[in-house]
Amino acid sequence: MKTIEVKTNIMCGACIAKVTPSLNEAIGEDSWSVDTQNPKKILSVTSDKLSEEEVIKAVEEAGYKAEKLS
Repeated sequence: MKTIEVKTNIMCGACIAKVTPSLNEAIGEDSWSVDTQNPKKILSVTSDKLSEEEVIKAVEEAGYKAEKLS
């Protein structure tokens, strides 16, 4: 398994609740988490089959922004 990390604008528990159905469907339940305490709001995804671009697309389809970590 590889871990993909991207910067997001998912700020709080309510935001996480909003994206959960979309990300569970696109990424898989229990395969992702968001560190809302980190200033970059890091989304960590554990997957063997998803690319960083696919993770970013899933976040954007859920109505939030995501970008590669710099």
